[in-house]
Amino acid sequence: MASKSNTSSKIDHEQRRLIERAQARARQKKRLYQHFIVFLLGSVVLILLNVIFEIGRDINPFGIDWFVWAIIFWAAILLIHVFNVFITNKFFGKDWENEQVERLVAKQEHKIAELQKQVEREHPLPKKNEPYIPPTTPRPIDPDRPINS
Repeated sequence: MASKSNTSSKIDHEQRRLIERAQARARQKKRLYQHFIVFLLGSVVLILLNVIFEIGRDINPFGIDWFVWAIIFWAAILLIHVFNVFITNKFFGKDWENEQVERLVAKQEHKIAELQKQVEREHPLPKKNEPYIPPTTPRPIDPDRPINS
């Protein structure tokens, strides 16, 4: 007889969620650092293209070389990436999202409870000792009348 291996996890759901969140944050930071390294290397390449290979030497919008504009634009994108990883993610990350979901669920549960109370007030159930009397129709049902009219 072959024995079954224990496949159950020794990590509970909350710990698994924390580990997955930490792994996701590590991947975000890793991509940011990769972006920064590519930015540095790309900036060097842009400078070399202009200075050594003289590509676009006479392109000077507003009196500034084109490669400077390209590096400034790329730096702005990098700053947006930094802002997204360290600022936005901190305030609008998974924890914030979970809080919002919990708040909305609580709000919906409160509305459902209010509606339930209103229904119970307007249409109370008969007591256990009272017989059920169905509601009466204002006129008798005509058996010859079509159903969907």
